[in-house]
Amino acid sequence: MVEGFAQRYSAGSAARDAGAWAGSAAGSPAGSPAVSPREAGKALRTKVPRSAHARFEAPGDRPDAVRAVEESNVGRVAELAPIRVGRMAANPFAFLRGAAGLMAHDLSGGPVTGIGAQICGDAHAANFGLYGDARGRLVIDLNDFDETVFGPWEWDLKRLATSLVLAGRVAGADEETCRAAAHDAAGAYRRTMRLLAKLPALDAWNAIADEELVSHTDARDLLGTLERVSEKARNNTSARFAAKSTERTPDGGRAFVDALPVLRRVGDGEAAAVAAALGPYLETLQGDRLPLLARYAIHDVAFRVVGTGSVGTRSYVVLLLDHRGEALVLQVKEARPSALLPHLPGLGFVSPPEEHEGRRVVAGQKRMQVVSDILLGWTTVEGRPFQVRQFRNRKGSVDPAALAAEQFDDYGRMTGALLARAHAHSADPRLLAGYCGKSDELDEAVAGFAVAYADRSEADHAVLVAAVRSGRIAAESGV
Repeated sequence: MVEGFAQRYSAGSAARDAGAWAGSAAGSPAGSPAVSPREAGKALRTKVPRSAHARFEAPGDRPDAVRAVEESNVGRVAELAPIRVGRMAANPFAFLRGAAGLMAHDLSGGPVTGIGAQICGDAHAANFGLYGDARGRLVIDLNDFDETVFGPWEWDLKRLATSLVLAGRVAGADEETCRAAAHDAAGAYRRTMRLLAKLPALDAWNAIADEELVSHTDARDLLGTLERVSEKARNNTSARFAAKSTERTPDGGRAFVDALPVLRRVGDGEAAAVAAALGPYLETLQGDRLPLLARYAIHDVAFRVVGTGSVGTRSYVVLLLDHRGEALVLQVKEARPSALLPHLPGLGFVSPPEEHEGRRVVAGQKRMQVVSDILLGWTTVEGRPFQVRQFRNRKGSVDPAALAAEQFDDYGRMTGALLARAHAHSADPRLLAGYCGKSDELDEAVAGFAVAYADRSEADHAVLVAAVRSGRIAAESGV
């Protein structure tokens, strides 16, 4: 099924980014000329003491773990639900990765300063990694934005800290090490925000998330691990994936080969619908990207199962070949409404209604990253919203559950700094720095919360495992 991108070349202008969210959530400090952002942030400590962030009390209407998983599976591909359950049942850290909505439900009953930011919504420790920029250089940053939304900055930080505790426990680290990683993540977030607040606005805005950040966060014990991940990431390309996942066809092209249950061919009708959706996708890109894609032809489409939190969403890989037969693979991934959205209006965070969930994901990613995929866009396939991006764009990641004990605090500091830089694009770093302050009061509180919520997640995981063993919910392991 060869279709030329040149035939779909459009002179239409690229869709404009929605821009930064106007204003902040209800309850944010009023902008007074007499009060600096730093002083306004500092004043918020009276309303919400930093020590209050240690508190976690499960809301009374909290669903049990099994019901929460079942509810989050609604609308996904039904036959893939057992794979998702199996992955979440693997260990408590994996459970947390698939339970962003449940954690948002729990966080909605906790303290919130009212300072709004574009948040990842799923800022756990495995959602940071390496990827290539337009020139192939590697950048370290947040790399998953399915749940991104305008909301409380604290939610991202608490999810990151909790995930570090759980990953450490899975790796066999002692409790002191796990807590220290959470504490250091919050501390790096706070110190990085203070650093950004002192920089000229343009310098702070353009602060690149790269290897310099490792030295800034004193993550020397991570250097060897990052070098190994970087080397692997440089080879993690579309061409390499295509070479392993496709075979030559009689007409000289290439086609995907089934690798069940993760990768499977699709019927002609389904493939044609995905291919046709790439026409409207082109209209969401900057105009200068169009001549590049015009030099590729679509050769095949396959369905590919994605990561733990996204299992069950519809996700395709599209094989494109240039005039030399070199491959570029695009991922066309279903964009569901953010799992955080139902829990935000009661806190005063009201987002404009989204016309397209794929656009929400793309806009959120661009607001949080300094460097984003140049082919990032969105489209609609048979009435469902999708995001589109390069697949295997020199991506690499650290498995936090496989780190050595002495690396956890380093990884916590690195990810905490990355998160602060991402938030500083949409929330004034002076305001956040004023609230977070110079002392480690916030760090201690976030670490205390992280330990308490990690305990809660372990209990939830145990409930899910028991339900799998009793047959209450189906699970497929090892996939």
